[in-house]
Amino acid sequence: FFSASMLGLLASRSLGRALPQTYGGGVGLLAATSMTSLGAFKTPSLGFAEPSAENKQAPFGTRSVSLQAVAIRMKSVSSTKKITSATKLIAATKLRGAELRSQAARNLPTPTHDLLGDAPGAPVSKTVVVPITTDRGLCGGINTIICKYAKGIVALEEQNPDADVKVFVVGDKGRSQLRRVYPDKLLGFTQDNGKVGGLTFGVASLISEEILKAEADKVMIAYNRFVNAAKYVPTIATVLSSSAAEAMAEEGGMLDAYELEGPDRAEMLMDLAEFQLASQLYQAMLDNSTSEQASKMQAMENATNNAQEMLEKLTQLYNRTRQAAITTELSEIIGGASALEG
Repeated sequence: FFSASMLGLLASRSLGRALPQTYGGGVGLLAATSMTSLGAFKTPSLGFAEPSAENKQAPFGTRSVSLQAVAIRMKSVSSTKKITSATKLIAATKLRGAELRSQAARNLPTPTHDLLGDAPGAPVSKTVVVPITTDRGLCGGINTIICKYAKGIVALEEQNPDADVKVFVVGDKGRSQLRRVYPDKLLGFTQDNGKVGGLTFGVASLISEEILKAEADKVMIAYNRFVNAAKYVPTIATVLSSSAAEAMAEEGGMLDAYELEGPDRAEMLMDLAEFQLASQLYQAMLDNSTSEQASKMQAMENATNNAQEMLEKLTQLYNRTRQAAITTELSEIIGGASALEG
C-alpha cells in the first residue's frame, strides 16, 4: 500500500548504510543499497546533482552536502572562534604592560647613540645582522617583514666583495625562515628569552656578549618599533665597534666634541660600544615584544570576525539543506497519500 517513491525512500533508509563520500567540495552520504533488488527504481532526489565530467569523485545520486558534515564544520568553526577571541583578550591584556616597559627603556640607548652615532653605510669588513623576531606565531606578518629586511641588509652588504656577513637570529620564527636561506651564514640564535623572568637588561647583555664574540665591525639590528596599538614600523639600528667608531670619529662626529685623553681611551670606547649594543638590543627586544602583542590582537580580531562570518554562512547552509530535505519528504508523503486515495 505504499507508492513507489515512498518505498524507495524507506529502502534507502532501512537497507542502506551511511558511507562518507567526497563530492562537490562537501561530504555526502551514499546509501549502499543493492540496485538489483530494487529493479529499475531510483532513490528520490534530495538535493542530488549530476557530477561534471572533470569532477566525478562519487557516483550519481550522492548527496552534495549532508547535515552531519555541516554540523561538524559549524562546531569546528565555533571552537576556533572561541580560541581566537580568548587569544585577542590575552594579547590586549599583555599589550599595556609591554607598552609601559618599552616606553621606560626608550631613551636608554640615546646618549651612546648621540655620542657614537648611527652609520649604517659605514664601510667595514665584517657585519653581523641581528633580526629580532617572535618565538610564537598568530601575530600577523611582523616576522616575515623583519626577515625580508634582514635579507635586504645581507644583499646590500654583500655588494662589497670583501665583506663578511653573518646572521644572528633572536626568536624561533626568524630562525626557521633564515636558516634555510643562509645555512652557512647563521652565526647563532636564541629563543624563549623572556620565558623566565621576562625581558631584562641582563638577558640582552648575555645576547650581546654572544654577538661580540664574532668581533664584527658593525652590528645591524632589525626590529619592529612600536608606535601605537595599530602601527609598528620596521626599523634598523646600527652599532659600531670601538675601532669603527674611532675611524668614524676621525672623519668628524659627536665624539670630537669631547676630549678623551690618556691610555684608557681605547678601553673606554670599547666599553661604550658594548653598552650601546646591549642597551640598543634591550630596547629593540622590548619594542618588538610590544609590537607582537599589538599585531596578535589585530590578527585575532580579524580571525574572530572571519570565523563569525563563516559560521553565519554555514548556519544558513544547514538550515536550507534541512528545510529542503523536510520539504521533499512531506511532498512524497502527500503524493503517496494521494495515490492511495486515487
